[in-house]
Amino acid sequence: MAGLLIVEDEPGIRAFVGRALTAAGYATDCAATGAQALSQAEAGHYDLIILDLVMPDMPGQECLTRLLADRPGQSVLVLSCLGDIATKVDCLERGAQDYLTKPFSLAELLARVRVRLRADQVPHVQAEVIRAGNLTLDVGHLVASIGQGPVPLTRLEFLLLRELADHAGQSVSKGRLLATVWGYDFDPGSNVVDVCVRRLRGKLGFGLIKTVRGEGYQLAGH
Repeated sequence: MAGLLIVEDEPGIRAFVGRALTAAGYATDCAATGAQALSQAEAGHYDLIILDLVMPDMPGQECLTRLLADRPGQSVLVLSCLGDIATKVDCLERGAQDYLTKPFSLAELLARVRVRLRADQVPHVQAEVIRAGNLTLDVGHLVASIGQGPVPLTRLEFLLLRELADHAGQSVSKGRLLATVWGYDFDPGSNVVDVCVRRLRGKLGFGLIKTVRGEGYQLAGH
């Protein structure tokens, strides 16, 4: 049974989301403040944290950063009334895997939770190295290199880069990346692909991934 932590300061929303997720078969804990969320996340393991951004003791973005600093692989879905693009991009760049704006559909929240948990179920893999031009991907350690030493990647960054490497010489559409990397068979209405590409360019150099206008992304030099 997957364990979820709901971080929400509004008692009504916290109870509503908790009941819905429990009825869907998940084990749920709740936190009303950022400090409680950090303490509970440190004490236990959660397959997914659903995080509100407006809390009484600290900005949600600060809580997100601290959660991921302690547990870099932690999966976080932001659920917030803040719907502006700048806030969404900021949270995605800080490492959130998804962002859903209030008011929200319960059916969509449950769908996104299922997608997020399914995408995080990674089978054990043997040591494997993938090469595409000067790019090397170490599957077992989730690191990439372009000849200047290993660079650690998040799971989503690694999966996106692997998808591009598997299709070296071709452009890969955003729709395909959403399906293979995030597990979506629908458009979630956010620019998670663009943000992930931006992070990879920041880590490995802007010239590694090129934008193919109207088509998607492609490894440069192929």
